[in-house]
Amino acid sequence: RREAPGERGREGGSGGPGLWGRLGGEGEGIPSRHGVRCPRAVRGAGGGGEGEISPSPQCAHTHTPGCGYCPRSARARVPQVTVRDALNQALDEELERDERVFLLGEEVAQYDGAYKISRGLWKKYGDKRIIDTPISEMGFTGIAVGAAMAGLRPVCEFMTFNFSMQAIDQVINSAAKTCYMSAGSISVPIVFRGPNGASAGVAAQHSQCFAAWYAHCPGLKVVSPWSSEDAKGLLKASIRDDNPVVMLENELLYGVPFEMSEEAQSKDFVVPIGKAKIERQGTQVTLVSHSRPVGHCLEAAAVLAKEGVECEVINLRTIRPMDIEAIEASVVKTNHLVTVEGGWPQFGVGAEVCARIMEGPAFNYLDAPAVRVTGADVPMPYAKILEDNCIPQVKDIIFAVKKTLNI
Repeated sequence: RREAPGERGREGGSGGPGLWGRLGGEGEGIPSRHGVRCPRAVRGAGGGGEGEISPSPQCAHTHTPGCGYCPRSARARVPQVTVRDALNQALDEELERDERVFLLGEEVAQYDGAYKISRGLWKKYGDKRIIDTPISEMGFTGIAVGAAMAGLRPVCEFMTFNFSMQAIDQVINSAAKTCYMSAGSISVPIVFRGPNGASAGVAAQHSQCFAAWYAHCPGLKVVSPWSSEDAKGLLKASIRDDNPVVMLENELLYGVPFEMSEEAQSKDFVVPIGKAKIERQGTQVTLVSHSRPVGHCLEAAAVLAKEGVECEVINLRTIRPMDIEAIEASVVKTNHLVTVEGGWPQFGVGAEVCARIMEGPAFNYLDAPAVRVTGADVPMPYAKILEDNCIPQVKDIIFAVKKTLNI
């Protein structure tokens, strides 16, 4: 069996102690909404009683509505659902709703998935709809694309999107182009999904972000969720879409709990593809990001708010088609733009955002050049200290904001 990057001892598996130890450190900190323990948040510090969770004076995780991190209260009634469970819910609901939907990939059935996304689905739906495949991305991706052409709605799971390179011909030349080449007579309703981008200590061959790669290709839709609501709503929308959709998840987010609204708990809940979300309102600078860096942007915004700088944080959710109207509206309001992504700097998502703003009416409202925060332009190193310096950090976002604001 191929070992998923997240199963190895250093990463701690699917939310295992190794991963949590690395991300959250030690101590009695309170788990924040992005799953990383906040060691500065302590019970009762705010005078709100034993059940209250409040930050120390040094804690950047303020309880403002736009913070998106520490829960306002331990007694809060809004349920929290991990990204893993949200994806599992989405798959379960769509398998139940439409008999044409099926899931295939390595270890998705009896093992419940390398990251336990498909937990319990094989027992419920059986071998015909939850299908374990050999270790051959080229083979099972071709099977999935052919099944989609024949009228089924496959969900094709890659253990990591780095392995999708083994099936790039099937994704690009078969799935993405068939509708155009058949003059619209053949649709390919398929979802390619799995973890994307940097994880923890998995080095150069397992840490690439493929957002720009797949978003470059006409015929594909590309989505990149951050929260549990994003994950559930975008996966359901992707399965129902008649076009091939690439869904780029993040391994480090799978075990992270987010608040799940009553609306999102409904079986009818979907997140429209192509619509961004404003995660935090602001007036001085626009931060545009997707996937895990959205959390970094919110944390940076909380720090900057204490210095009197109000950031607006946009969660793209969809890379292609990009919601450029939402970005333009924000830039018109704030007059400054910073993009944040985990991928390489050249020809990336941030470069596309900046180009679209430059070419459109919002360019006239910019008071300073846009600034990009990206991963380093090198293959991902294995050593932790080098890895940390190759991935955008909160301090990098704060520096970029101050640079564009000239403060």
